[in-house]
Order: sequence, then structure tokens, then C-alpha cells
Amino acid sequence: MRLLLAAALGLAAARVFAADDDLGPTIPSVPSTPELARAAFRRFQALEGAWEGRSTKGWVESLRYQSIAAGSTVLETSLDAHPGEAMATAFYLDGDRLLLTHYCVAKNQPRLEATAFADGGRTVVFTFRDGANIPTRDRGHMDRAVFTFEAEDRVRSRWTWYQDGKERWLEEIIQTRKP
Repeated sequence: MRLLLAAALGLAAARVFAADDDLGPTIPSVPSTPELARAAFRRFQALEGAWEGRSTKGWVESLRYQSIAAGSTVLETSLDAHPGEAMATAFYLDGDRLLLTHYCVAKNQPRLEATAFADGGRTVVFTFRDGANIPTRDRGHMDRAVFTFEAEDRVRSRWTWYQDGKERWLEEIIQTRKP
């Protein structure tokens, strides 16, 4: 059953890279493996420190990446993406899987799983698995996130929003490390 679920999640992630899809460009991807998940987690750990995020929606946020819980979790905190609000995203390994939980101003906590990788592991695709305060799939939530590690001091993330049976790109955020 777990293998069937993993295959289904992998197929869903491949959609991120479909040419006829307005959700993103065509990029060859591979399904998640334990090695790719661990390598991606190490990339998130290397982000430790202060960052600035600039959204395609025009806002600027202050970000901080911090390893917590004896290095088992990377916590990203975001200030002012929504005026006067803070959000957080936790990245962690659960066995051989890389997961994230996003603590959103939408007052829910979607959990996404890394299901595909591209660019030699520099791009990580997370797809919705489940979440708290999301009573039905149609309740608005962050549904997919694609992180691309462009350089040591630059990360690009793209997020989708899912609601009422429809998924759409919400925004792209360019994150740069503060000096």
C-alpha cells in the first residue's frame, strides 16, 4: 500500500513539470529516493541564518532559517509577508521521506512531502499530503512548493494554492542571504 501511495504521489509531482500546464515549466524530474531526501535536507540545514524574501506579488519579508531539535528540523520563520504577521515552515525527515509543515496565516497547517527532484537534486518538489485545520481538500491551503537552490546565497520558491477543486500558482519568492 505504501509503495502504491508513493507512486501516486510521484505521478502527481511530475505534473509540476508538464509543458501543457500553467503551473510551471517543463523540467525533467525523478521521484524521491532516501538519498535525494537526505541530500535536500542537508541543503535546508545549510541555509542557517538571516535572509530576505522578495515576492512576485511585490512584498518583502525577513526570513530566518534555524536548525532546532538537535538538528532534526530546520525551522524557517517569515516576518511581514503579510503585514504584522509571522509564519513558519518546518522541514524534517520522517524516516526516508522529507516533509514540510507550513504554519500559515490561513489558520491551517498543510503537510507536504518531497516527491520529486530535478537539476541533480537542486530543485525539490513538495506536494500536499495532509494537514491540520483542513477539513476537506477544497478548503484553501498551500498545496505545492518547489524550492530551487540556485546558489549558496540564493533560493527560489514557488507555491501553489488549492481551493474549491482548483490549483493555481500563488507566487514565486526569491530569497537571498543577508550579509
